[in-house]
Formats: sequence, C-alpha cells, structure tokens
Amino acid sequence: MIVVVSFLVVLMLVAAIAASVFRDLIGAVIASALVSLAAAILFYFLQAPDVAMAEAAIGAALTAAIFIIALRRTKRYEE
Repeated sequence: MIVVVSFLVVLMLVAAIAASVFRDLIGAVIASALVSLAAAILFYFLQAPDVAMAEAAIGAALTAAIFIIALRRTKRYEE
C-alpha cells in the first residue's frame, strides 16, 4: 500500500513539473489532468470515495475537456 501511494505522489510531482515545462499546451492540459487523476486515486485510498469521484469527474475530466475545447479555438503552442 505504501509503495502504491509513494508511486502516486511521485507521479503527481512529475506530472505537475511536466505541466509547467511543456510548451505544447495540450500536453500541459493532459499532464494536469494526470495530476487530478492521481489525486482522485489517492483520495480513494484514503477512504474518501465521494471526494475521489468528484475529483475524477470534475478535476480530471471536465476541466481537461474545457481546456482542450478552449485550446482548439486558440493557439496550441505557447510563444
């Protein structure tokens, strides 16, 4: 259990750093969605399934979809 939680925390850190470094904004949105998804899994392991479902639905799915729709209407790459 501690190995899985440690892996998820490291995954969140790597994805958060990658989201801030990427110049491709779609990649940054996907990396930030990965952070939210890892947080949802961690909430599930912490015996909070309602918070995990809300984080997965809103944090990972809905926010990423809104950002991707907005990026389709603007520039994809940061200048």
